[in-house]
Amino acid sequence: MKLNFRALILIAVLGLVVFRYLSAEHPLSLASIPQYTADVENGKFIFNVGGCISCHASPADAEVPSGGKPLKTPIGVLYPPNLTPDTETGLGGWSDLDFVNAMQRGLKHGGGHLIPAFPYTSFAKMKVEDVLDVKAYLASLPPVKNAVPQDEVLALPLVRRGLGLWKWIGLDTTAWVADPAQSESWNRGAYLVNGPGHCQECHTPRNLFMALDTAKAFAGGPHPDGTGKVPSMRGLVARGRFKDQADLVSAFQNGEVLGYDHISSGGMGEVQNNLSKLPEAELRAIAEYVLSLK
Repeated sequence: MKLNFRALILIAVLGLVVFRYLSAEHPLSLASIPQYTADVENGKFIFNVGGCISCHASPADAEVPSGGKPLKTPIGVLYPPNLTPDTETGLGGWSDLDFVNAMQRGLKHGGGHLIPAFPYTSFAKMKVEDVLDVKAYLASLPPVKNAVPQDEVLALPLVRRGLGLWKWIGLDTTAWVADPAQSESWNRGAYLVNGPGHCQECHTPRNLFMALDTAKAFAGGPHPDGTGKVPSMRGLVARGRFKDQADLVSAFQNGEVLGYDHISSGGMGEVQNNLSKLPEAELRAIAEYVLSLK
């Protein structure tokens, strides 16, 4: 009996060691950050492509990304952080490496795994230069002091640590690569949709392990907040949702103002509002790619 107890203790200790090893953080190194002069205007553009304000807005001001607006998820309520350059409650003390590790490796400033409601699984596809541009844009904003509440998730420390295991199957860090068989504008749209736009995070169903089921990319699935469904982005013209590329661009620009009511539900109203801020050429590229999904 004593031997069996000791064996169980040994197994438990070995299991804990393996768990800690497999769930460890794997941050990028300083060598991963290029020597680069950031482009604030491009950072603002990427910020709008990603619709960052939709989650990171302050409850008191929908136009200020000082965080704190509750985000309901199946695992609990999350409170997106303050993105302004306030040194105490925002990004003011963050280095470029800190920011890139958060965006592309899902790692907290100071240590720990981020819950992938923050879509770093898509941001991992982005060019590092675009990520640095976003940081430069955020650094150009007025600092706002706003300490957001703690996430309301059961056993939060254990959940965060366990995400290190999940990342082995849920986080693909392969950089996005252009398709030489497609046009330059198609590739631009593909990059914006799959990288900063993170459209698959809602429009692609997930497998048993809650990782994106890429075999069913853009085929729709359960809504991230646990209620309702997100529609498929495939075959939008064939299904009669839009007439052509120009019609989809118009929907991006105008939404329900011009009668595109179906693009304003389930959170898409905020997405459309963010897309309306983009240059028309970029919207045409996005539409070209989206309408190619069969």
